[in-house]
Amino acid sequence: MSIADANTSFETAASPRKSLSGEVIAFLIAVVLLALWGLSIFTFGLPGLYIPAVAAVPVVYLLLLVITRG
Repeated sequence: MSIADANTSFETAASPRKSLSGEVIAFLIAVVLLALWGLSIFTFGLPGLYIPAVAAVPVVYLLLLVITRG
């Protein structure tokens, strides 16, 4: 094995960095939002449960419109 072989084997052994897919990112965002909602319920009790749900109604409505329009 020469020095040139050692250098090329080192370069090919390094694996490229993998990027996160969109599905994984969406899943992580959903988990974080659910955790924050759980902390809100823990901190504020019943209002922590229903106020974020009421605030999310317009957002969900717009998302349904966007999905329907294609």
